[in-house]
Amino acid sequence: RPLRRLATLSPQPHPHRRPPAPLPNPCPMTSPAPAPPAAAAAQSPPPRIGLAGLATMGQNLALNIAEKGFPISVYNRTAAKVDSTLSRAAAEGALPVLGHRDPRDFVLSLARPRTVVLLVQAGPAVDATIDALSPYLDAGDAIVDGGNEWYQNTERRIEQAASRGILYLGMGVSGGEEGARNGPSLMPGGDFQAYSNIKDILEKAAAQTEDGPCVTFVGPGGAGNFVKMVHNGIEYGDMQLIAEAYDVLHRVGGLSNSEIADVFAEWNKGELESFLVEITADIFTVADPLEGSTGGALVDKILDKTGMKGTGKWTVQQAAELAVAAPTIAASLDGRYLSGLKDERVAAASVLEEEGMPVGLLEKINVDKKVLVDRVRQALYSSKVCSYAQGMNLLRAKSVEQGWNLNLAELSRIWKGGCIIRARFLDRIKKAYDRNPELANLIVDREFAREMVQRQGAWRWVVARAVEAGISTPGMSASLSYFDTYRCNRLPANLIQAQRDLFGAHTYERIDRPGSFHTEWTKLAREGK
Repeated sequence: RPLRRLATLSPQPHPHRRPPAPLPNPCPMTSPAPAPPAAAAAQSPPPRIGLAGLATMGQNLALNIAEKGFPISVYNRTAAKVDSTLSRAAAEGALPVLGHRDPRDFVLSLARPRTVVLLVQAGPAVDATIDALSPYLDAGDAIVDGGNEWYQNTERRIEQAASRGILYLGMGVSGGEEGARNGPSLMPGGDFQAYSNIKDILEKAAAQTEDGPCVTFVGPGGAGNFVKMVHNGIEYGDMQLIAEAYDVLHRVGGLSNSEIADVFAEWNKGELESFLVEITADIFTVADPLEGSTGGALVDKILDKTGMKGTGKWTVQQAAELAVAAPTIAASLDGRYLSGLKDERVAAASVLEEEGMPVGLLEKINVDKKVLVDRVRQALYSSKVCSYAQGMNLLRAKSVEQGWNLNLAELSRIWKGGCIIRARFLDRIKKAYDRNPELANLIVDREFAREMVQRQGAWRWVVARAVEAGISTPGMSASLSYFDTYRCNRLPANLIQAQRDLFGAHTYERIDRPGSFHTEWTKLAREGK
C-alpha cells in the first residue's frame, strides 16, 4: 500500500473535531470553525506546533498535521498564503488550523515548549525567518527546518540557537507535495529533545508502512539534512537509469509510448515496484492537453533539458571529499549538465553528420521485443542496486567522520513509504543491514550477490548493444563498471602507482613484502636499454 500513490480524497470528519461552520467564515485570519463559547475557548489548549512558510509544501504539511488531530498555527510573510491555507483547511474538513499575519502573534499562540517548523527556501531565507521569529521564542522552544538545507548551515544554526537555549532540528522531508499532504518520509536530525517534543505528531503525520511510521531520529548535528541530501542523490541515479531504460526500449526495440507504459506498469508489479517506476508508467499515458496542439503524447513535447536544485551536486562533492566511489550518481549529474547544452548538442549532431556519422542509430539491433524488455528489466534492477549501494556507503563514511552513528537499516525502513525513492527492494536492503550492520557493500550481501550474478549477462548485453547502436547509457555503464571494478581482485592500479612514483616520487607498496618503496625508474630504464 505505501508504495502506491495516494488518491486525493476528501478526508472523513474526525470524531473529536469541531463541525464545519454552516456559512463561510467572514474573517480569514481565524480558525475556519465557528467561535466556541468563552468557557469552552478557555479550555481549548493552544497548539503545540506551528508552521512558517506556506508555499504548497508548507500548506500540505500543515493540513496533514491538522488532519491527524493536532491543532496547528500557521504564518507567512504574505497574508494571501495564510488566507489560502485557511480556505483549504475549511474545505478539506474544517481542520484545526489557526492563521497569523504577525510573527509575534504566531509564536505566542503556541503552547510551551513551542515548536516552529520552517518550510522556506534553503539558505538566507531560513536565516531571515529565524531572525523574524526568534525574538519571541524562549529557552526550551524548538525550531525545525524542513527544507533541503546544506548540513553545515544546520550545524551553524544549532550552535547559534543553543546559545539562547533554543533547540534545533534539521529535518529532511521527502515525498513532494503529495507526500507532504498524505504522509512523507521524515528525516529529523539535531537536538534529540526537540524531536521528542513532537515525536507523536511526526509519527502520525509521516507515511505509514507495515514496519511503522516513516520517521526516525536520524542523529545529531546536520545528520538529518545530510541523509536527505544522499536520498536525493540516489533519486538522481534512479531517474537517470529509468530514462536510459526508456531510451533503449524506444530506440532499439521501437516500442511505442503505449507499449512502454504497459512495460513499466508490469515492472511495477515485481522487483522494480517503486514510486518512480509507477509514475513513469502514468507519464506515457498522458496526451498533450494544450489547446491547439498537434496531439500525441505530452512527454514527446517536453524539451530534453533537465533541471536541478543542487542536492545531487552536493552528493557528488561529498563523495569526492570522502573518497567514496559514486559513479552512478555522478553520471546522472553529468547527464543533467549535458542535457542543458541543448544548442551545443544540436550543433554537434549536425557537424558530425556532415563527417559521416548518422544522427540516429549507428547499428540496427535485431532482437525480439519480449527478450529486449526482459533484459532491460534486469539491467535496470542491477544498476539500481549499485546506485543504492553507493549512496549507503556515502552515508556510512560521513557517519564515521562525524560520529553520527547512522543506522542504515533504519534509514532503509523510513524510505519504504512516502518518499520519492520508495521501492519494494528497500525492505530487502533493510534486511541486509539487519543481518550485518557492518556490511561493506550491498553487492556482497549474499542475496544481492546472487541476484547480481544471475542478471549480469542481460545487464552486459544491454550496455553492449547500446554502445553498438550509439545510445548513451551513462548510468547503466557506470553501474556496470562499478560492479566489475569492485569485484576485481587485481586492478591495473599498479601501473598508475608506478607512474606516480616515476614523475613525483610518491612511492608504492609491494605485494611481496611490507613497507613503502621508491624507484629511480627513468635511470633504470635507460640502463636497461
